Amino acid sequence: MDRPEYTNKFHPLTGPGDMTVTDAVAAMKDRNYGCIIVVDKDDRVEGIVTERDVMFKLVARNSDPDNVKLSDIMTREIRMAKETDYVLDWLRIMSNDRFRRLPVVDSENRIQALFTQGDFVSYTWPDLFMQARGLAKATVIGKFHYFLIGGGILIYVLAMIVVVSAV
Repeated sequence: MDRPEYTNKFHPLTGPGDMTVTDAVAAMKDRNYGCIIVVDKDDRVEGIVTERDVMFKLVARNSDPDNVKLSDIMTREIRMAKETDYVLDWLRIMSNDRFRRLPVVDSENRIQALFTQGDFVSYTWPDLFMQARGLAKATVIGKFHYFLIGGGILIYVLAMIVVVSAV
C-alpha cells in the first residue's frame, strides 16, 4: 500500500457465490474486467472466477450459464496478498506459480484491491530504470580512468586519420 499506484486502483468487481454466471459475465463485460472476486456478505474473499474458468468449467461442458452459480465454477484456494506485502515479492511468486490475478485483502480477508501481472510490471518499470541508471552511474564513476584513457586513444586515432588523409 506504500506504492502511489495503490490508492488509484479501481475496486475490483465482486459478487456473491449464488450469482449466476450470466450475470457475472455481463458485469465483467460492462467493466471490461477479466474476473470477478467471489465474496461473502462481509466482503471476505471466498474465491475467484476468471474468463478461463468460464471457458473451461462452463462452456467446455456445455453448461447453461443461467443455471450455474459462481460458487459452482470458482477457484476456491487462491493466493491473497496483504496490503503491507512487497510488490516485487508477489511479482516473483505470480510469475513462478503461473497465476495472473492477485486479490489484496485486509487483516480480515476483506477485498481491498486486485492486482494483475500487468499492474505489477508497470509498477516496477520505474524501479528497474532507477536501478539501471544507478548501476550505469556507478560503473562509469568507478571506471572513470578507463574512460579517460580510452577517450584519449580514440582522439589520438582520429587525429592520426585526419593527418594521414590530409597528406
